[in-house]
Amino acid sequence: MLPPATTQAGNDVNRLSARELFEDVKERMALRWVAGHSGGGRVLQAGSHGQRRPSEIGYLNIIYPNKLQIVGGEELNYLDGLDSRQRWETVQKIFAQLPVALIITKDQAVPADLREAAEETGTPLWVSARRGHDLLTYLQYKLARALAPQVTLHGVFMEVHSIGVLITGTPGSGKSELALELITRGHRLVADDAPEFTLIAPDVIDGACPDILRDLLEVRGLGVLNVREMFGHTAVKQSKYLRLIVHLRPAGEEPEDAMVRLTGDVGTFEVLEVKVPQITIPVAPGRNLAVLVEAAVRSHMLKSQGIDQARVFMDRQAARLQRQPG
Repeated sequence: MLPPATTQAGNDVNRLSARELFEDVKERMALRWVAGHSGGGRVLQAGSHGQRRPSEIGYLNIIYPNKLQIVGGEELNYLDGLDSRQRWETVQKIFAQLPVALIITKDQAVPADLREAAEETGTPLWVSARRGHDLLTYLQYKLARALAPQVTLHGVFMEVHSIGVLITGTPGSGKSELALELITRGHRLVADDAPEFTLIAPDVIDGACPDILRDLLEVRGLGVLNVREMFGHTAVKQSKYLRLIVHLRPAGEEPEDAMVRLTGDVGTFEVLEVKVPQITIPVAPGRNLAVLVEAAVRSHMLKSQGIDQARVFMDRQAARLQRQPG
């Protein structure tokens, strides 16, 4: 069984600088950069498997420091309740951990010692008009996606019968033509040629399109088509979870196995350490691949509900053999 062609998107560990994060979320989170501008190159990156601390973001914590420290009203009151010596030691501990940034919530006044320490250590110090809870919820979501493992797979990623289907195959196997026919049948394009997949949960892979390829489909002989302009906004989808891979293989290369004719050429392909169901369809002149893909998707959906059509047939056959006299 031929696997989809793959290319790794970037390093195994994704990285995000403080400056990149600030520029990305400053409008949504109403952020101002008030001190520590020299620390814009400080980097957030996903921890290794099993690493529990430091976490990416959380309220000010000295014992188990976060990479992004949120400083709300309670944290400022805590600092104000310390005597001058304790406060100085605490501030030194905070910045000695080299956090990527400190974020003060609800446009509260920035204490002079925090501002001075941020400038001295080159630690970005941001002020937000938002509540701490809003910052925590949004940035947790943002960082989880930005730092999650990613991979680019060669193929066409579509929504077929409401599930995400990656169509793969060798160059010239007809992936784009098949995608175009599926679009005319009411299904939706997510990404052509180089869809990007992100592991957003232990067994959930989200697929999306690079900005440069958004809405575009390349078809041999026709060139690059804008699917949104040609078929309307409902013909494209921004992202979709990957649930099935359909691999196109030239006819005549089927495995010599009688069971394959009964059960279909089914297996799995590992994407970001998640096993994704894969169905291989032989390509030959005269075969209606769009209908076959729709049928493959419907069959997969039935199996997901516990209905295995090949197993039902084999059980019927076994029952008939048992009823026949010996």
